[in-house]
Amino acid sequence: MVEPPPFIVTNIPQRMDRLPWSNWHWLVVSALGVTWLLDGLEVSIVAALGPVLTHQTTLALTESEVGLAASAYLAGSVIGALVFSYLTDRQGRKKWFMITLLLYLAATILTAFAWDLASLMCFRFLTGAGIGGEYAAINSAIDELIPARRRGHTDLAINGSWWLGSATGALLSVLLLNPRIIPEWLGWRLCFIFGAVLGIAIILVRRFVPESPRWLMTHSRIDEAEDIVTRIERQVSRDERLKVLPEARGSITVRTRPHGTTIGTVARELFQSYPRRTVLGLALMITQSFMYNAVSFSFPFVLTKYYDVPTTTIGLYLLPFALGNFLGPLLLGRFFDTIGRKQMISFTYAAAGVLLALTGYLFWTASFTVTTHLLAWSSIFFFASAGASAAYLTVSEIFPMEIRAMAIAFFFMVAQGAGIIAPWLYGRMIETSVTSVFYGYLLGAGLMLVGAVVELMLGVKAEGRSLEQIAAPLSAQQITQDTSSAA
Repeated sequence: MVEPPPFIVTNIPQRMDRLPWSNWHWLVVSALGVTWLLDGLEVSIVAALGPVLTHQTTLALTESEVGLAASAYLAGSVIGALVFSYLTDRQGRKKWFMITLLLYLAATILTAFAWDLASLMCFRFLTGAGIGGEYAAINSAIDELIPARRRGHTDLAINGSWWLGSATGALLSVLLLNPRIIPEWLGWRLCFIFGAVLGIAIILVRRFVPESPRWLMTHSRIDEAEDIVTRIERQVSRDERLKVLPEARGSITVRTRPHGTTIGTVARELFQSYPRRTVLGLALMITQSFMYNAVSFSFPFVLTKYYDVPTTTIGLYLLPFALGNFLGPLLLGRFFDTIGRKQMISFTYAAAGVLLALTGYLFWTASFTVTTHLLAWSSIFFFASAGASAAYLTVSEIFPMEIRAMAIAFFFMVAQGAGIIAPWLYGRMIETSVTSVFYGYLLGAGLMLVGAVVELMLGVKAEGRSLEQIAAPLSAQQITQDTSSAA
C-alpha cells in the first residue's frame, strides 16, 4: 500500500477567491444568511411582546421577569455557540448548520406553548442555543465560500439582514397582538409559530449548499474538496455564461493527514499566537453587544412608560429603528472593503457612541417627542449596526481556518455573556427613573468609544485579502515549522 505524501500543494483557496459573483453565491447568501434574519425576528417579537407578557391574560410577568426571559435566550446562545462550534470545526460546516437550524425551529415552536416564567425561560434558552450554534457554523461557511474581494461588503449586508427579520417581527406583532383581531392570550403564541415557518422553508434550500472546500482541504479530504470546487466552477460558468474562468494564481501547502482541533489548540492560538487580535475581538464584541442588548430589549418599555405608546402598536415603532439598522451595513458596507476595516470600524463605533450619549442627555432633559426619539435611535444604530456587523466579520476572518468556528464562538460567548445582564439591568433602570436611563445610555456610549479606540490601535488590514493571507492555516504553519526544524 502506497503511503500518501505528508503534505500537498493545492490552489483550492485561490480558485474560490477568483470566482466572479454569480447566482451560486446568491444561493449561499440566501440559504446561510437567513440565520441573522431569524435572530432579528426572534428578538423583535420578544421585544414587542414584552409589555404584553405583563398582562393578566398572558403570563402576568413583571418587566424584570421579561428581561430574565431575554437573558435566558442570551445564555442559551452562549452555550450553543460553545458546544456546536467545537463540533463544527471537527465535523464540518454543513452538518451542523443543518442541525442547529432544526434545534432553533423546534424550540421556537415550543416557546409558543410556554405556560409560566420557568417554561418560557427554558424554551428561550433552547432557541438561543440553536442560534448560537448557527452563528459559529454559518459565519465560518460564508467566509470560506465568498470571494475575498467581496467578503466585507457581503458579510455586512448579511449581518444587516438581522434587521429585516426585526422589521418582519414588528409587522407580525402589530397584526397578531391586536386584540380586536386575535385574542391576546392567543396572539403572542402565534408570533412564535409564524416565526418558525421561515426556517422550515430554508431547510430545503440549505441542502444545495456544499461543505466548505477550505474545511475539507485542511482535514485531509483533498479529493472531496477538489470535486466540490470543480462543481462550483461549472455552476458559476453556466450562470455567468463564461467559457473560461479567471486564472487562479498562487497555491498553499497543507498537511494531508487528518487532525483535530482541541480547546487547548484554540487557547494557544488566541492567547499565544494572536494575543493582539484576541484583545481586538474582545473589545469590539463586548462593547457592541452590551449596547445592543441593553437598548434593543428595553426600548419598547421606554415607549410604553414614557410616551404612553399602546402595546398593540409597539411593532410599528420598531420599523424606523429596524430601517436605520438595516441601511447602515447595506450603504456603508462597501467602504469596509475600499477605505478599510480599521478606519470604518473606528468611525462607526465612535459615531454611535457620541450619538447615544447625546440621545441620553436629550431624553433626560425631556427634549424629545416620541418621533424625535425614534429618529435619534435610528441615527445611532445606522452607524452602530455597520460597526457591529464588522465586529462579527473581524473575529471570523483574523484567525486560522482550523479554529475559525471555535474562535467565533469564543468571542460570541464573551460578548453575549457581557450582555446577559443588560436587559435585566436596563429593565430595572426603566422601572426606576429617567435619570437612571440616562446613566445607562452613558454607559453604553462609553463602551462604544472604547471599542473605537481599540480598533484604531489594534485593527487588522483584512480588506481584499484571502483568509489564508490574513491568518495561515495551522497545517500550513506546521509545515514551515517542521521544515525549519529539519534544516
